[in-house]
Amino acid sequence: MQEEEKHMNEEAGAEALPQEPKREWRLRINYQLITQNLPFLLFLAVLALVYIANSHLAEKKVRRINKLSKEIKELKWEYLSVKSELMFRSKLSEVSKAVEPLGLKELNAPPQRIEVKTEKAEQQ
Repeated sequence: MQEEEKHMNEEAGAEALPQEPKREWRLRINYQLITQNLPFLLFLAVLALVYIANSHLAEKKVRRINKLSKEIKELKWEYLSVKSELMFRSKLSEVSKAVEPLGLKELNAPPQRIEVKTEKAEQQ
């Protein structure tokens, strides 16, 4: 039994001793890698920030484009409705109805041309 305990202690001791230097070695390598590659890591961080900012700006532009396109559609509909209203109100029958309360009436006779003679015309 003592031999088994010795054997187990030796195995446990053999495993424990090499692991600690390996951890220190690994930590030292990781720290060295990080410090050596710090400019590259900072570059990646800045690149990530630029990427995020670009996506936010793109989404903002898309929202603005959608808003402006809706506004353009509404203005176009308003333009068409005002244009059709103007066309309706500028018809002769509608104009005569609108000016009737003012005492104006539609002409039944064709318009006549009035010629005015000036002194220059008489001299020539």
